[in-house]
Amino acid sequence: MARGSRLARLAALGLLGGLTLTGCELGEASWWEENFVRWGWPEGVTDEAEAMRNLWIGSTYAALIIGAAVWALIAWTVIRHRKKSDELPRQTAYNLPLEIVYTILPFIIIAGLFFFTVNTQNQVRDLSDDPDEVIAVNAFKWNWQFVYTDTAGPDGEPVDTVGTSTEIPILVVPTDRTVRFNLASADVIHSFWVPEFLFKLDVIPGNENGRDNVFDVTVREEGAYVGRCAELCGTYHAYMNFEVRAVSGDDYDDYLAARESGLGTFEALEEIGQEGVAGTTTPLDLVLDKVEDLQQTGG
Repeated sequence: MARGSRLARLAALGLLGGLTLTGCELGEASWWEENFVRWGWPEGVTDEAEAMRNLWIGSTYAALIIGAAVWALIAWTVIRHRKKSDELPRQTAYNLPLEIVYTILPFIIIAGLFFFTVNTQNQVRDLSDDPDEVIAVNAFKWNWQFVYTDTAGPDGEPVDTVGTSTEIPILVVPTDRTVRFNLASADVIHSFWVPEFLFKLDVIPGNENGRDNVFDVTVREEGAYVGRCAELCGTYHAYMNFEVRAVSGDDYDDYLAARESGLGTFEALEEIGQEGVAGTTTPLDLVLDKVEDLQQTGG
């Protein structure tokens, strides 16, 4: 009893220490949810992210169950067939029923994983017949341009935002609306990645507005989220960042109206009460000055 009591106290202290180190409270359930419900998978801010999170969590629980079964079989084998004497155990060349089982079971597991993966992929890549907003995303070495295709600025052209060596481009999107992104690359393969979307898509040159370069997303939470290029595309790939600014539908409409009146990205964001510059990532002036020079000279 004394030993059991000491072990219980040590276990309790270990749990308390772990909770203390995480800086979270049990009442909030955030530590428990993150580590034992979502298993480290980010929560995401889109409808599509929820489908991918469910796939991840389901796959993790399936892996845990299979792993526990394998370890149980190993433990049973070690205990059941431990050495009892110097007599050589009966040797079995093969066991047909067992071989059939361990051939069929992995196939069933792989087929199940394949089915749910493809189903989730189809759900995430499904395109709406009538998206609420359409935004063209143009990737080039080493920056981004975002064009709001259904707008018209003072010059009659759609309003757009493009980054510079001193300004991170901000992509403004509305919440609770289906937004379609048409991706295009001016040079090499890039990749449009917003970690909070739990999704990224390669931007393949020569396939402008084709199905492979198009996706829909519905953002549910307002906020600022970092965006990156996730495909190694050249010398300054690491600095090819942008920011997604998710705002309410009304603020989004006001933002586009301000842009159409002639205001720039900074002024229009300030007009709707948002920060005019990106806060999730910042440019590295010394490096990106060289990028701008290369872009201006066509290098």
